[in-house]
Amino acid sequence: MRVLTGAGHCAAAETTWVEHLRVADLSVGTYCIPAGGTDDQSPHTEDEIYIVTAGRATLASGEEQAEVRVGSVIYVPAGEVHRFTDVAEDLAVLVVFAPAEYSRAADV
Repeated sequence: MRVLTGAGHCAAAETTWVEHLRVADLSVGTYCIPAGGTDDQSPHTEDEIYIVTAGRATLASGEEQAEVRVGSVIYVPAGEVHRFTDVAEDLAVLVVFAPAEYSRAADV
């Protein structure tokens, strides 16, 4: 067992990514975007689950958009272009990658 201290919480006033756990089959981290900030991520080669732990924003993917807030859980399949926009309140998102982030990058 391992307790992931600080997972889902942000301390910085800038866009940050902190990885908390990495094993072969998954990785977990916290992604933070301050209110009014920008999300410049690129599509990942792994499936993702986002769990919003703080804040409010819109998640845009292709022509779809969804407002997300505390408690929202979002699945994004590998390779799908997506980003958080209109960050109205400081956003903290717990992110789970399966398998671990970038582990499929060499397969592309």
